[in-house]
Amino acid sequence: MTQFPHRHSDGAEVLAALTKAAKERILVLDGAMGTMIQRYKFSEADFRGERFAHWNHDLKGNNDLLILTRPDVVEAIHLEYFDAGSDMVETNTFSSTSIAQADYGMEELAYELNYEGARLAKNAAKRAAAKDGRRRFVAGAFGPTNRTASISPDVNNPGFRAITFDQLREAYAEEARGLIDGGADIMLVETIFDTLNAKAALVAIEEVFEEKGVRLPVMISGTITDLSGRTLSGQTPEAFWYSLRHARPFSIGLNCALGAKEMRGHIQALSKVADTLVCAYPNAGLPNEFGLYDESPEAMAAMVGEFATSGLVNIVGGCCGSTPDHIAAIAKAVKGVTPRPIPVIETKLRLSGLEAFEFAA
Repeated sequence: MTQFPHRHSDGAEVLAALTKAAKERILVLDGAMGTMIQRYKFSEADFRGERFAHWNHDLKGNNDLLILTRPDVVEAIHLEYFDAGSDMVETNTFSSTSIAQADYGMEELAYELNYEGARLAKNAAKRAAAKDGRRRFVAGAFGPTNRTASISPDVNNPGFRAITFDQLREAYAEEARGLIDGGADIMLVETIFDTLNAKAALVAIEEVFEEKGVRLPVMISGTITDLSGRTLSGQTPEAFWYSLRHARPFSIGLNCALGAKEMRGHIQALSKVADTLVCAYPNAGLPNEFGLYDESPEAMAAMVGEFATSGLVNIVGGCCGSTPDHIAAIAKAVKGVTPRPIPVIETKLRLSGLEAFEFAA
């Protein structure tokens, strides 16, 4: 059996360092991994490598698998983002749960993908810090999976569920173990379209923290799926926050689906109600008719920079379509801008269904 030496980060030290940095400046996350991988135009053979040359599924498009078959490329992309000005990069583990990897018959690789994904990003962080002496951080990325816990995929059977809460929890726990053992500094539950999936991830992370005697900062990022201003499971940004506030995350925010222009109002809404850091990493605009993203680094940086000067954000970055050029421009745009002050929110009974409810005593 393969041995994986554990490289747990010191959660208290990481939290202290991140908190200090966040008070001094707006922190910068990385940009899109998939966009960068597409530039390499990898073939089926590239995804397979020697180890999976005879695998009985097509593997092209399984970007997370490149952690094992092209680790040089994955680490190089992380380093490009660090060199562009990122304080944090996300591991290439968006689909590294047994649930998502089942599409390729690779469920058994989930732990290894997360472990190696964290290790590669950590290597890049050390290489970047060696160049300029600036501390970098690794955010272990938990994607939403390709299943939803609160909505039926069958329009003819509204009560049907393709996955249970416990199945999600178990898969996320395996992911958390790999990311923590590989040395990730932060747990990032991102691109959340179904809050119940996110709750399963957060329960799993908490259980693994207790299991390992480790506690790392947790970041949470939802996605507003269209111009309706709601997540796929129907929540407004405020309701989304009230649903997850109990997890006491290091940051709450939004990513993906929308460009900065379309995301601004939703980030503003979160900024008003969240008594923690707010993180925004939009797409490089909306996709064109070919599914590509056309927004230039300068245009994107101008809009994200306005988030900063308006006092809406503490952490910024980019999602689909963004590149190191976009991140470099964003880092420049927010440099020297005072981070959003964390508001003191009056204690009240606040509940969340699809919309936020505040009890006025």
